[in-house]
Amino acid sequence: MTNIYTTVKSMPRLLMSAKLIPVQGERFQPTGFPDIGAATYFLSDGSSRLLVESTQSMANRLEATIVKHDGTLIDELKGLSWIRVHLVGEAESWTSSLVEAHRINSPYIIESSKEFQKMLTEEMGYRRGLLIDWQKVAKTLFKYDINSLLHGIFMSNVEDGRIKLPRIISAFIEAEDIREAAYGGVKNNAMDPKGELRSANYDKDVYGNVPYSRTEYTAGAITASFNIDMNMINNLGLEEVQKDLLVNLALLKIRLFLEKGLRLRTACDLYLEEDIKGPAGIPSSAELMKSCQDLIAKCSGYFAAPSVTELECTIKIKAKKSEEE
Repeated sequence: MTNIYTTVKSMPRLLMSAKLIPVQGERFQPTGFPDIGAATYFLSDGSSRLLVESTQSMANRLEATIVKHDGTLIDELKGLSWIRVHLVGEAESWTSSLVEAHRINSPYIIESSKEFQKMLTEEMGYRRGLLIDWQKVAKTLFKYDINSLLHGIFMSNVEDGRIKLPRIISAFIEAEDIREAAYGGVKNNAMDPKGELRSANYDKDVYGNVPYSRTEYTAGAITASFNIDMNMINNLGLEEVQKDLLVNLALLKIRLFLEKGLRLRTACDLYLEEDIKGPAGIPSSAELMKSCQDLIAKCSGYFAAPSVTELECTIKIKAKKSEEE
């Protein structure tokens, strides 16, 4: 298979897009934001636009493409670097850098062991009051958690919080030529429409018939846009095989998302109308998976040994405030 990195490395950005349409009918539900609801806006020519899925949400969805239901890495990509944490103490569970919102900067990870945090900062060459060697930071992130490098990291919990790298891969979905589809409904309580009968243990106003309104949208076109920052990859100080893995892994996540991750919400179920477009031929998910597997083997010396770093974090349950407090 052609070395994808060699094909695209001279591009400042690898930009791709894909046309999507609703699985059934014409309506769909966009992402909503507190206080403002759906994000609608207009371009300078007066045409209407709607943000269907935000960059932040798309990062979560792309990350989820290679994670199993228990928060571990899919078997096909065994050998990639990531961190798993056993939570013990007042409760017991497991978590990992693959599912934590702040990845390697999660308190369950970076604060689980002072020895691990010290080792990490030493390998990064990080010291308070000194300039940061970003290439050392990149190599260390690649070693312990490649997804923190691919999807960005803000290590606010380490020293004076200056380690911050933007996403290598970013994405969003937007719709154009939009129209509102407003409708309503009611939550029925056939036994007690007025909501006077209540559980002795729950007295909030959720009983009875509850009418509601809802706004969905139609659109002339829905487009998913993807951006791989080749300038950033080229300036990380990594070996070419590492760069090739980053590009292949990013493309694999895009392919898997378009194949399996387009049911964004109950009322926003989409599918791929036209294959993804980009300046270079984008291989299939099967080809990208095989390429990633080959590159993982070649990059084994750049990952931690073993590639999954196991940590233990003691946790406690936050004390409830008394009525007086």
